Amino acid sequence: MAWWQAIILGIIEGVTEFLPVSSTGHLTIVEKLMGMRIDDPSLTAFTAVIQIGAILAAIIYFWGDIWRVLSAWWRGLWWKRARRQFDYVYGWAIIIGSVPIAVIGLLFKDQVETVLRSLWFVAVALIGWSLVMWWADRRSEKASHRSEQQTTWRDTLAIGVGQCLALIPGISRSGATISVGLLRGFDRVTVTKLSFFLGIPALVAAGLLEMLTASKHIAGGVGWTATGLATIVSFVVGYLAISWLLKFVARNDFSLFIWYRVGLGVLIIALLMSGAIGAV
Repeated sequence: MAWWQAIILGIIEGVTEFLPVSSTGHLTIVEKLMGMRIDDPSLTAFTAVIQIGAILAAIIYFWGDIWRVLSAWWRGLWWKRARRQFDYVYGWAIIIGSVPIAVIGLLFKDQVETVLRSLWFVAVALIGWSLVMWWADRRSEKASHRSEQQTTWRDTLAIGVGQCLALIPGISRSGATISVGLLRGFDRVTVTKLSFFLGIPALVAAGLLEMLTASKHIAGGVGWTATGLATIVSFVVGYLAISWLLKFVARNDFSLFIWYRVGLGVLIIALLMSGAIGAV
């Protein structure tokens, strides 16, 4: 992989990781347009590893909240009175919500990295999940909103199950978690932050797993220099994207992302049907 390709893919990862438009779907599309084999094991590993850069940006951006919850959870393990604090309960809720993606991701790892890499899956998922996002967004406008302090483990478990759908490129991890959160009655800012918190353990674990199990594929394919460069770029761009997204959702609904997803999905289908690009 050339250095300029690594930079472009790092920018795409940083911009799209936290927006409800599917980072994996976008990376798959651009990798295909660059003439790469999107079912190549080294490229699949590359896509997972560079997510670490974006997720490190989220950890730094939300470090105050993360430390508050972690410290309360840790105190609660040893001190009974500390268990009355909401942050202790919230910590357990995030842990419980992170379990589904870990289980499903490991069980269907091979299918995700092979069969589901087809651009047909990406296009259909982009359009299909847009309908769910539209429905959730419209319902949210009519509902009385719940705040972070009202989060329970049942909420995070439901959102965590929704996060599993993001294993299909095109659905989007943030799109799935935000949609389920809106259907659970949370306001847009609260559910967007919750999406970040549930995404941190999932994406860090996925990236580290690929680094350990597929390092030989990266070394013999994409290369660690390109992977490292893309990861750094995704970190910088991801930090800026987080700041923008939180300000955007505080004032707007998700219509912009929904229409973008539909338009991109239709474009991919048109290109596939015309033979301009191949599915894998």
